[in-house]
Amino acid sequence: MTAPLHEPTTETAPSATDEVATATGQAVQGRSLSRIAWARLKRDKLALAGGVVVLLLILVAILAPVITNLAGQDPDAYHENLIDPLFSTPTGSLGGISGSHFFGVEPVNGRDIFARIVYGAQVSLLVGFLSAVVAVVLGSVLGILAGYFGGWLDAIISRVMDMLLSFPQLLFIIALVAVMPNEMLGLSGSGVRLLVMILVIGFFGWPYVGRVVRGQTLSLREREYVEAARSLGAGQGYILFKELLPNIVAPIIVYATMMIPTNILTEAALSFLGVGVKPPTASWGQMLSSAVDYYDTDPMYMLIPGLAIFITVLSFNLFGDGVRDALDPKGSR
Repeated sequence: MTAPLHEPTTETAPSATDEVATATGQAVQGRSLSRIAWARLKRDKLALAGGVVVLLLILVAILAPVITNLAGQDPDAYHENLIDPLFSTPTGSLGGISGSHFFGVEPVNGRDIFARIVYGAQVSLLVGFLSAVVAVVLGSVLGILAGYFGGWLDAIISRVMDMLLSFPQLLFIIALVAVMPNEMLGLSGSGVRLLVMILVIGFFGWPYVGRVVRGQTLSLREREYVEAARSLGAGQGYILFKELLPNIVAPIIVYATMMIPTNILTEAALSFLGVGVKPPTASWGQMLSSAVDYYDTDPMYMLIPGLAIFITVLSFNLFGDGVRDALDPKGSR
């Protein structure tokens, strides 16, 4: 008699995933690109610190009326009793800093500097964010059109970008504000100037985004998934905004975070030159311009708004660098 044959078994060797799941008791899960980027960003302590300061600045700008009410100060209220009538400078040391006036008071009129710094954050962040939105929208749409279709459309858009990049935007804004009416689209005074600054800064900023988006589109338009979408009969709009645009969101986000501090500096420069928001609307650049005449007798009046601009721009730059390194680790420093 022959020995009986063993029946074939259906069991297979455990896979590597099964071994890991057995060893740890948990199944292995994949991570999305956003989670990977967040894990990288958390390791950058400077970027996190910058992001925390940015969030605090945004909260300060949003809650400016609440903060000034709690401090018991009005940004437009005069405190002439705190001003030396002979020298027009604040009485007391360090520009009148006290328990009631945390950053002191302005020369001549005695307005509370803390309240004006808080309200000045609204102007700087509003111009910085909204002008970046205008630049990102225009740059993304025109850049992806130029990179995908090429030909005469690419030539026209590229030449327009070259022209705008070589144009002095500060001089253009100064000339434009000088001829703008005091009322427009239901806005008046500082509202008109804010609208003009947002639109013009954003308009002159979109070529920076457009160039990056165009270059990315040129490298992606021949990829397999784009060809597959074409073969399935997808329209041009679907390919542009459903296939290509989601794959270039990362560099767009990076450029947006890097543009905001530049826009804040531009707004401060325009207000310093007198073509920003109109008094009594608070602006950090406007405060610096007023402090020029008192830098030797009241240096705190110049130091505080200067530090506000410095800390804001530095925080955005640190956070932007961290976002760039998290989304593009190959291009990290």
